[in-house]
Amino acid sequence: MRRLRVVHLVHLLGWAGGGERFAARLVAALDPERFDRHLCVTRWNPDGDAGPGADAELELLRDAGVEFIGLRRRSKVDLPAWLPLLRLLREERIDVVHAHMFGSNVMGVTLGRLARVPVVVAHEQTWDYKGRPGRRFLDRRLIARHSDAFVAVSSADRRRMIEVEGIPAEDIVLIPNAVPPAEPASGRDVRAELGIEPDAPVVGLVGMLRPQKAIEVLLDATALLRDRFPSLRVVIVGDGSARPEVEARIARLGIGDQIVLPGQRDDVTDLVASFDVATLCSDFEGTPLALLEYMEAARPIVATRVGGVPDLVDDGVEAVLVPPRDPASLATAIGDLLADRDRAAALGERARERRGEFGIDAAAARVGNLYDELFARSGRT
Repeated sequence: MRRLRVVHLVHLLGWAGGGERFAARLVAALDPERFDRHLCVTRWNPDGDAGPGADAELELLRDAGVEFIGLRRRSKVDLPAWLPLLRLLREERIDVVHAHMFGSNVMGVTLGRLARVPVVVAHEQTWDYKGRPGRRFLDRRLIARHSDAFVAVSSADRRRMIEVEGIPAEDIVLIPNAVPPAEPASGRDVRAELGIEPDAPVVGLVGMLRPQKAIEVLLDATALLRDRFPSLRVVIVGDGSARPEVEARIARLGIGDQIVLPGQRDDVTDLVASFDVATLCSDFEGTPLALLEYMEAARPIVATRVGGVPDLVDDGVEAVLVPPRDPASLATAIGDLLADRDRAAALGERARERRGEFGIDAAAARVGNLYDELFARSGRT
């Protein structure tokens, strides 16, 4: 059989979020013997700052032989910006369009059908499934109805797509997110660079500073822990729209000496290696890539029991899971692991062992098989 011509569609490139990172790594991991691979990024600004990590991701794509297409879309209603993609789909006779996240799903389904692409795949990276009737309507009546498969990244998301959005179960395919193996930590003394004492207990979180991540819960937990661990430092790696609110809460709680905000970094592996306990306190998640990074680094994990988190780790086996929006429970779980390093180390080692179940190559193989199945069903040649 000839190679299938595949276009992945996402709105940003780089470290803007887990969904964007997964899309780029997935298309790079697809078998080049079976697929002619393209990645289309719709909000691409080659004349300015393309975003944190964009250059590194672009280099990865080029090394993998993926053709990159950048659209200069400036707003949701910038319809002319989509014309180069529509021409590509038609003129190159693309076989598969695979869109990632809501906005790209809408346009991927619309343009894919206009261009008569044989296979259209939509990929949901999670949301809270609350309110937003317009989104629920489009997910059910446009994306699900006019795509050949609608991918969910966790069993919880699949259940909510069925129960909340009314999408038929047979239209949904469950494929958890994954990440490639990380580069080994360099051994740099990251703590010294951040001004942290060598023997200080360090709690860390990697994630975008946005409401979903509920950073304020970790800040409140820090305030509860400081009497028990006076030298505690909490490192929050990332940036985003909620940074002003985070900084204001730090000041209001009087925990400025405990909190380190290094911003968006390209040395996340080294930073995670410096954590004594790694945390995730989100209100909702699909398959959080930060959690997979913690697992690979064998960090003891305290995470909220939301979304796809229980698909990755079992409570008391590979991590400690706590209810969302509960600073006291989060503080207790973190404090217990800081006080019992043997238990913490055992959790971390078991997490690293389980991490192998969520490799990018396995995810790419499942996606590739899905393309083959759907293309064969389309009757095209």
